Formats: sequence, C-alpha cells, structure tokens
Amino acid sequence: MEAEYLPDIKPTSEYKNVTLENTFDSLNSSENGLTDNEATNRLNKFGYNELVEKKRNLLLEFVQRYWGPMPWLLELAMGLSFILKHYLEGIIIFILLTINAIIGHIHAQGSQKAIDLLKKKLAIKAKILRNGKWIEKDARELVPGDVIVIKLGDIIPADAKIIEGELSVDESALTGESMPVNVQLSDIIYSGSIVKQGEAKCIIVNTGTNTYFGKTANLVKIAKPKSHQQQIMMAIVKYMMYLAIVMSMLIFIYALSTNIGILTILTFAVIFLMGAIPVALPAVLTIVQAIGAMELVKKGVLVTRLDSIEDAASIDVLCLDKTGTITQNKLSITDYITFQQYNKEDVILMASLASKEEGMDIIDLAIINYAKSIGINFTAYKQLSYTPFNPSIKRTEAIIEINKKRFQVVKGAAQIIISLCQPMDKDVIDKANKIIENFSQKGYRTIAVAKSEEDSDNLKLIGLLALSDPPRSDSKAMIDAARKHGIKPIMLTGDNIAIAKQIATEVGIGNKIIHMADIKDLNEDEQVKIVEESDGIAEIYPEDKYMIVKLLQSRGHMVGMTGDGVNDAPALKQAEMGIAVHNATDVAKASASVVLTQPGINVIIDAINISRQTYQRMLSWVLNKVTKVIEFVGLLTVCFIWLNKIVLSLLGMSLLVFANDFVTMSLATDNVKHTSNPNSWNIKHITLASLIPGILLVIEGVIVVYIGLKYFHLDWDRLRTAVMLNLVFNSQFRVLIMRERRHFWSSFPSIELFLSSILTIIGFALLGFYGIIVHPISIDQIIIIFGFSAIFTLIIDFPKYYMFKKFEL
Repeated sequence: MEAEYLPDIKPTSEYKNVTLENTFDSLNSSENGLTDNEATNRLNKFGYNELVEKKRNLLLEFVQRYWGPMPWLLELAMGLSFILKHYLEGIIIFILLTINAIIGHIHAQGSQKAIDLLKKKLAIKAKILRNGKWIEKDARELVPGDVIVIKLGDIIPADAKIIEGELSVDESALTGESMPVNVQLSDIIYSGSIVKQGEAKCIIVNTGTNTYFGKTANLVKIAKPKSHQQQIMMAIVKYMMYLAIVMSMLIFIYALSTNIGILTILTFAVIFLMGAIPVALPAVLTIVQAIGAMELVKKGVLVTRLDSIEDAASIDVLCLDKTGTITQNKLSITDYITFQQYNKEDVILMASLASKEEGMDIIDLAIINYAKSIGINFTAYKQLSYTPFNPSIKRTEAIIEINKKRFQVVKGAAQIIISLCQPMDKDVIDKANKIIENFSQKGYRTIAVAKSEEDSDNLKLIGLLALSDPPRSDSKAMIDAARKHGIKPIMLTGDNIAIAKQIATEVGIGNKIIHMADIKDLNEDEQVKIVEESDGIAEIYPEDKYMIVKLLQSRGHMVGMTGDGVNDAPALKQAEMGIAVHNATDVAKASASVVLTQPGINVIIDAINISRQTYQRMLSWVLNKVTKVIEFVGLLTVCFIWLNKIVLSLLGMSLLVFANDFVTMSLATDNVKHTSNPNSWNIKHITLASLIPGILLVIEGVIVVYIGLKYFHLDWDRLRTAVMLNLVFNSQFRVLIMRERRHFWSSFPSIELFLSSILTIIGFALLGFYGIIVHPISIDQIIIIFGFSAIFTLIIDFPKYYMFKKFEL
C-alpha cells in the first residue's frame, strides 16, 4: 500500500494567489475532505491546532535568583561574615538577598498572561468533513487539508481558504481595524476572526503555531525588551566595585608591608563589600516604581510591568498604532454628497431607514447613531421589510411605509447601487464616480443611498455617504505634547497609504508616510535611517510592527508602542513601554506593560511625566548611594593607613546600610519635577559628579576621627560609635542636598522623606547615648558631631551644584 503524501508547511500568505485546484494539490486534499486515517497521520506531523507552552518550574526560577553577579558578591560577603564568626551580619545579608529574590520572583509571574489568553481563543468547536460526513469536533483536532463549514457568529478556528460561499468577517481582534472585511471564493480567512455575515465551506491551510494567530503568539513568546533595570544595577555595582577593588588592593599591599593579620584584611573586605554593593537597590527600584504605578492609577493607567515606569522616562520614539489609538476604532459619517433635490437630512434619513439597529451591523449602527446625533426623527416611518447586508448582494434593502404610502430604500456598495439606478444621466454617473474616487483617495469607504418613488420600483440615487474611522478628539493634542517632550511620534498602520496620509495630516504627525514594502529588502542601516526620518509606515503586518520596534531599539532608541489588537501584542511586549488603549483586546492588554482604563490617549503624556518623576527620585537615591560609597571607602582606607585599625565595625556597617540604603526609600515619595526631554542613565557621569562631594565627606569624617581622639579622648570602641554616628548624620543631610539638582533650598523635601530623616537622626542619637548594641558616648559629643556634620555637609551643596551642572544631571 502506497504511503500517503503529507503536505509541507507553507506560510498562509502563499495560498492567497494560488488557485483552488493548486491548493487542493498542495494540501493533498479535495472538496470531500480527509479520512480519519489521513487526519491522524497529519496530526502526528503537524501537531494539534493549539499553542504549546513549555511548563515552568517556579521553584527553580526562584532559586536561580540567588545566582548572578550581584547575588554572588552578597553571598561572598555573607560567607566571609560567617568565617569571621559575625553571624548576625551574615544573617542580615542573607535576609536582604532573599527580600530581593522574592520581589523579583513575584514581579516575573505576569509574563505568561498573553500566551494563556491566546490559547483560550483557540479552545472552540469546528464542523469538519471527515470520511465524507459532517461531524463536530474540538478545533484543536483540525489539520491542514481538512474541509470545514463556518457561519454567522463562528470564530474561525484556523487559517483557511474559501472553496464555496461568501462571508463578512470581523478581523478587529487580530488587526484592530474596525471595518468588516468581505471575503469570497478563493480568499484567505484567518484564525481568531469572527464571521459577521454569510456561510462558507473552506479548506484548512495552516493550524496551531503556523497560523497568523499562532505566529503572533510565537512573537509574543519571543518578544522581550532588554532589561534596562538590570543594566543599571550592574553598571552601578561595576563602578562601585572598581573603587572598592582599588582601595582593597591598596589596603592589602599596606597590610602585607606592616604584618597585619589575615582576619583584619578579611573583615575589611566584608565591610567594603557590604558598603559598595547597592544591597537595597532592587527593593528601592521596585518601591519607587510601585509609588509611580499608584500615581498612574489615579490617572486611569494600570501598570502591569513595573520596570516599564522607569524605562518610560527614557522613551524618545513613540510608535502609534492608527486604529483604536489615534482613531476611535468606530465608523462615523465623515462627508456626504447629495443628488437631485435632496438635502443632507434626507440622505441620512433614507440611509437610516435602510438600516436596522437590532442587527448590530457596524455600518447600520454608524448611520443610525449619526442620524440621532443630528436630531433626525424617523419614528413616523414604518419598516415593513428589511433585507440585511449580504456579501453576495453587497447592499441592504427595506420597504418603508408612511401615511399609507410605500417606497423602497437601498444602501450599499456605491457601484452596486448605481447599477440598480438605471437609466441614469451620464453626467450624474461621472459626477458620482469622481466623488467616489475622491473619497477613496482620502481613505473613506463610500456608501450609496437610493430611493424609489411612492409605489414604484424605480430607484434613484439620492446621495453618497463617506464613512471612516475618525481621529480621537485628543489625538492631535497628545502628539503635539509628545513632540514638546522630546519624543518623535511614528504612526504604524495596516491600512493603505492614502488613509495613513489622511489621518497623519489631520492629527499633525506629518505627511512623510512610507510603504513597509519599500524598506523590507534594504539592509538594516538603511532601514533604520528611513524609519527614523519617516512620520509613519503604512500597509504593515503584525510581525513588521514587532520588527520596527526591535529595529529602533537596536540603534539605542527607547521605544513606546500603543495598540489594541492581537496583531499589536508582539510589538507591545517588545517595547520598553507597551501601552494598550482602554478598548484593547485581552491579549493586547496582557502583552502591554501599561493599560489605559479610560477612553482617550492624553493620559499617555501623564504616564511619561510620572515616569520621568520616578526617574528623578531613583537618580537621587543612586547619587546618594554613590557619594556614600566614595565617602566610606575613602574614610576607611585613610584611617586604616593612618591608625592601622578599622574605624567602623561590621555591625556599624550593617546599621549604616540600613540608615543610608533603606531609610532613604522615602525618596520614592519625594517632591520632584519632570524634565522636558527624555532621561537616560549615565553611570559614569553620575560617579564623576559624585566624586567631589564624596571626597569632601571623607575629609569631614577624618576631622571627626581627629576630634574624637584629640579632644574627646575616646577609646577605640567609642570612637567607632562616633564615626558611625557621623556617617549616619551626614547621610541624612547628604540626602537633602543630593535630592535637588539645583541648590538644596530650591525645593522642600516630601513630608515622608523629611520625617524619616529626623527619626533616623533621633533614633541613632539615642542608640549612641544609651549604648544600645554600640558603646555609648556623651550627649555633648553627639550634639557636636551632629552640628559639625550638618554645617560641613550643607556647605558641600555648592561644589555639588557645580558638578551636577557640569555633567548635566
């Protein structure tokens, strides 16, 4: 027995221009469908018509958060603490490491939502022709070559080619485009679309991950923006470790030359590690971003990926999906032309009478809603019969009665209606065709309206209606505001270039619109150059949107992306800030990092402003941390070479980490202003700008040590308490000067920050006075250290202002 020939997988697009005969040959099938044996063989080759997702080990994912450059450094410090028998300090480091792991793990759990929703979309039934009989089976059992029948209300279960019948199909969930698509013999229909009218027999050409829907799902799985948060953390750690390693080598060489013991060197290494590693940075980032997310909720913006808030501060390109973002994704009457003695109201009235609200046809609803909005009353008219739109006749018809007189009204595809209105004057036909052409060039859909005389079947053309998806009322204002914020808007649309240019001009994006096809065969450098210079791209496919986002990112751009359809999901997931508008599909919302919960897009600018405020708060924390590292590493090194001892204990370092890194989390609510241009992290400039303030703080610390020895006559343990208190006090004053890019008196800190600083100062002063877990010093000594620290640190504000200005912070 000869083995069955199994077809090869071809992209769905290749079947578009292939004849039905060749399609059957290619799929080794016929109008009679497949047998059970053939279907089983194909199921073994192609798999089920579903999206397969690899199972995740959540425990393994959590454990892996203890693996990586930053955890390694903390684990090294923890191990050395235990070796030195400083168990409390080792346990504190482990707790900090675990807190960061838990925060990161919880944050990652939302990543599967988009795939899960896409899978649910395919969990439907299908009517399949098997063994010459029609049967109903789960759509997951469909294979290429199967013949199915679909009708009104069905979700199309796989990519298919029509072999009999005509349909009107709603593809909005896939493409975001509001207009239903009319398809007929030999046309392609896509999985996930919904049949709005008609019935058809079709042959399946692709299933599962090979469908348009499935490929979108694969892109969603692949799509992932670069972790800028991880980059920032590693850059900060890198620069801090450079400083710590240089100073450690200096200490090590000095220790060897003076026969200082290995335990002292190891203790020094642990203190350096604890101080140099930004232990609280992951937690601080999360808290600062969470505060920003709560502020956005008040604006009607739901944040689903926290790190996108910080990323949004750096966005310099905003890719805008046309339908549903720039436009309303709702058909409306945009223009009209009347014929003979009829006026606008007459044409709208007759078009309304040829419509039916209960049918939920998108064009009928647009006409009826428009008629109501301009105050047309058609209650006196009685609709005796109504024939809904059908792809085969491309029109609606109704018999109307008023005052016991009847007439017929029709509306539909312009050329079809004109052909029914014969005979017609040639001048009228030429005028109508010219208007239809003009409407078409603007991207409008033209509907013709005709009416018969009373008790007559002779139809006369009374008007043409132009329908389009109009821009949102706030689109132009939002695009203008984006430009003022240093962000370039680029419109992306699957529509033709005429519609794209019309909308782009109306909302002020610009008229430099290009075809996607024009750049597909160019090299990457040429593609980037053309995209950067364009105002929009037309006739674009879902994978193209994703490619454009990645292309811009490859050249260092931070990209925002708006969208509402399944086709936007990969690009939404890939962008630094993917924004799903309020009426977006579930899949788009799950893929986006930000979801608008209310109509309108002006709130996008609010989101960018709040993200830039979040960046400024985070920058304050980082500046404060870097300055502190320079200060304590410098102070410990100088004092070790000067006194041959470590002036800060491991416990003192642990307390200092708490006072500096964790108490300053209140910066998350600080009063800050957003910038007028995109922000970007430059850790090198941040480190250099912090250098002078840090060195001056080292001098302050050395003076405190000198005062403690020379004038306070403190023993070594009490001197350590004095040094720790000075570092704690100046850390609070340092926050006040580093939080403001201008002079510190230019703005007042938030109440939360101010109170946390006051309470920290009071708490540690009491700790030092009463000798709780540290050796006590007198109240006079505490007051003197406090006063000196306040005056010296606040004076540092002047060189700080100069350095921040020099490095453009």
